[in-house]
Amino acid sequence: MTNIDATLPSAAAKLGRKGTIAIRVVLLCSLVALAGCLGKEDDSDQPDIPAGELYNQGLKLMSEGKLRAAATRFGEVDKQQPYTEWARKALIMQAFTYYRQGKYDDTIEAAKRYVALYPASPDAAYAQYMIGQSYFKQIPDVTRDQESTQRAIAAMQEVVDRYPNSEYVDDAQKAIIVARDQLAGKEMQIGRYYLERREYPAAINRFKSVVIQYGNTRQVEEALYRLTSAYYAMGIVGEAQTAAAVLGHNFPDSPWYKDAYSLLQTGGVSPSENRSSWISKAFQTVTGLGKT
Repeated sequence: MTNIDATLPSAAAKLGRKGTIAIRVVLLCSLVALAGCLGKEDDSDQPDIPAGELYNQGLKLMSEGKLRAAATRFGEVDKQQPYTEWARKALIMQAFTYYRQGKYDDTIEAAKRYVALYPASPDAAYAQYMIGQSYFKQIPDVTRDQESTQRAIAAMQEVVDRYPNSEYVDDAQKAIIVARDQLAGKEMQIGRYYLERREYPAAINRFKSVVIQYGNTRQVEEALYRLTSAYYAMGIVGEAQTAAAVLGHNFPDSPWYKDAYSLLQTGGVSPSENRSSWISKAFQTVTGLGKT
């Protein structure tokens, strides 16, 4: 699996940095009668305490690192005064405290509710970004089902499409690139499995998917080499030559190209691009990197 935290700013660090700024502003604006507000930490059912006071309690608990209790306080605000300004502020803070605890499913649920109820709020982009990061943090190893990866891409694309002027767009786009590389890696893993079993048509379909759907990921170099290998093994030498030629034209220094070239040389042939081949056409169309 791609090392996501090494490729992007850590999701926790990212949210922590921006969330801390937001929290400091809220704290500065909300230091209202905090003294004496707190009861027992786990006393979550407080119907007689005003919503604003519960919200302030949540802020104070959060500042003390008592995130579970803080999330409970914010939830009580929504129960008492749903669809009010207090409830709006409490809901985004509840999502944030869930994220800080690593409760990603709870984060997603709270943040989705926030976006649905307050799509025009200044914090809606942040809520959508938290949804994406929560899926992103649950991306599994490439050998496992990639449903979370697909959801992370969809959620981050929502940030880009719905909130194009937000400060989270750049990170969302980077996350999409990493997640797409993960999906391409999954296709490669399956394709290599078929290739090892000499199930060449099935392998070619997987490598073809990488070239067509994920041509701008780092997996495409190996995919072109594997296409060279699979076609050559099947005796479809022209397609093998084309795959190697496209690889060489666009990634001349790639070790995968050197391997592809050496493989063809064993049969006395060299890379040669057939411009009518699907490989040549697809690579030019999808990636924009093909030879013109």
